[in-house]
Amino acid sequence: QVQLVESGGGLVQPGGSLGLSCLASRSIFNIDAMGWYRQAPGKQRELVAHITSTGIITYADSVKGRFTISRDNDKNRVYLQMNSLKPEDTAIYFCYADTRVPVFNMYWGQGTQVTVSS
Repeated sequence: QVQLVESGGGLVQPGGSLGLSCLASRSIFNIDAMGWYRQAPGKQRELVAHITSTGIITYADSVKGRFTISRDNDKNRVYLQMNSLKPEDTAIYFCYADTRVPVFNMYWGQGTQVTVSS
């Protein structure tokens, strides 16, 4: 079953913006943190941004000042606003959620393609 679904990817020119959204199924109980990874061709999957259930945020150095992560009050959605996009941001972006109770686990979306090109 698909338990997280991303939307908002697409093609954008350098310097442009895109907003990504991810909805986590209510079948995932006790979500703690949510966030985004990305994977570019030939590269390792890397953490882009992460937000805890209490609102503590971490960004990759490469996106600081350009990307903003946020989540809904009910904590079943997470967003990534991407501004000043660069060709180096081209990747598949994956949403995730983790749970700590009853045990630690991670859940992943299937990814959405972001392409930054002129």
